[in-house]
Amino acid sequence: MAGTLKFNPETDFLTGKDSKKLNLEAPDADELPRAEFDPGQDTYQHPPKDSSGQRVDVSPTSQRLQLLEPFDKWDGQDLEDLQILIKVKGKCTTDHISAAGPWLKFHGHLDNISNNLLIGTINIENGKANSMCNAVTQELGSVPSIARHYNKHGIRWVMIGDENYSEGSSREHAALQPCHLGARAIITKSFARIHETNLKKQRLLPLTFADPADYNKIHPGDKLTI
Repeated sequence: MAGTLKFNPETDFLTGKDSKKLNLEAPDADELPRAEFDPGQDTYQHPPKDSSGQRVDVSPTSQRLQLLEPFDKWDGQDLEDLQILIKVKGKCTTDHISAAGPWLKFHGHLDNISNNLLIGTINIENGKANSMCNAVTQELGSVPSIARHYNKHGIRWVMIGDENYSEGSSREHAALQPCHLGARAIITKSFARIHETNLKKQRLLPLTFADPADYNKIHPGDKLTI
């Protein structure tokens, strides 16, 4: 109000347009409202005791809402010849894995938001973000587009991460999206604790190298058996 942070409203004066000095009175209010709090309108609806006949209708053309389908179950067999989707270099937070910003509007649509999968990560092969080689077609493309190509053709994949993979918020989409696009395991030097739990909830294997130096032995294009 005075144009400077040096102004102390308890002791200093302001100068009005008429050049008169005035000081401010300390604000005063009841500690609690005398008429008590207004609870507002109660709009809560109790769930039905029997929900077996209930159905949630979502437009099949909606771009922001999508009903989830169960992920496929493990067939009980060893995971063999898993294709390495990408080997990430350096820091990889949950925002690198599942970016926020304009993507937040797709939080209710798993397939749409999966188009941002790993787009912020740095590919160790070329030092670029969201640029990699499709091991099948040998064509360059984005990470999510190649993950979709593998998934469409039944190619299960893993990704290789660096230290403290998925640090940051406990963003659950960072675990949902790899599973949706065909991942079977995430192998890193180390995990952020909450994300490791989220991966297990989505039946993905969060694996760490027994020796972190083994990270250097794996190369993009390799295939792994777990």
